[in-house]
Amino acid sequence: MLEKLPEARTDMLTAPYRAALRSRTYATETLNTPRPAQVIPVTTRDGAKLRVHAYGPADGEVIVFAHGWSCAIEYWNPQINVFSGEYRVIAFDQRGHGESESGTRPFGAEQLADDFAQVLDAVLRPGQRAVLVGHSMGGMTIQAWARYYPEQVAERASAVVLATTAARQIPNRATVIPFLNDLVPAPSWVARMLFGTPLPLPGGSAVGLIAKYRLMTPSATADEADFGLSIVRSCRPSVRASVARGLLHLDLHGAAANLTVPTTVIAGTADRLLPEIHSREIADTLADAGYLDRYVILPTGHLVNIEAPQAFNAELHRAIRMGRRGLIAVAG
Repeated sequence: MLEKLPEARTDMLTAPYRAALRSRTYATETLNTPRPAQVIPVTTRDGAKLRVHAYGPADGEVIVFAHGWSCAIEYWNPQINVFSGEYRVIAFDQRGHGESESGTRPFGAEQLADDFAQVLDAVLRPGQRAVLVGHSMGGMTIQAWARYYPEQVAERASAVVLATTAARQIPNRATVIPFLNDLVPAPSWVARMLFGTPLPLPGGSAVGLIAKYRLMTPSATADEADFGLSIVRSCRPSVRASVARGLLHLDLHGAAANLTVPTTVIAGTADRLLPEIHSREIADTLADAGYLDRYVILPTGHLVNIEAPQAFNAELHRAIRMGRRGLIAVAG
């Protein structure tokens, strides 16, 4: 049974603290939060107000970023700061995350698809296409959109980038807990208990080290590890747990075949949350359908765009160029 996202009332007293976690200042300037050029009002079908920000020139080519589980707009700071000088960069908080409301709809693939379609409605002019970028649950969001809105893909996307994401069997493949699913199959109740329990994530160096070595790699800088953990900690525990329980049962197998534009899939060699097998499966689906542009494996953990921003941004630049070629072909 699909589960409704919890109301945020019990977390309102901590909202300023959570906002501060998302907007901390770092020595690494690309991790710092820029001021949006525009706040775009988006209200979903069930009345949930989503936080949607636009950065960069209004007439620039559009890039739309969809963040993952427990994250927010600020997760994309390493890309917003680099690309917004030339491009119109759009980022939004998934419902229940960041400052977006939970609404009344239960979490699920159709809800993810509908919300994303409404964001695209609000940020794209008729006939305008964008490069769509999704990380983790954001990649699932784009796949869900392609499943439920296949007619919109060629109309609204020029290219797609799916980063460290999955389509199905999330609890059966995660290796966040040592030995489980590496050597011994993990019972589903373990994943539900680990990710689906609404407990706040504490700060501190010990938790930071655990997060760094399970979500990233030892080569991640202190700023990168602190930034990633702060973004995840900023998510309300009730939302984090509720969405996690929904993700355990999400099945989007084959949906990527509807992404009928050049699509890049990026995996991390040390991704323990969504191991490389997930990305390879999606890449195989795209290759069979004839739309896989590139499959890339970077030496990172799950937070690939934070840990390897230059390599990730280079792949995004390449996707933008491929999208332009497609637009030229259509115009011709």
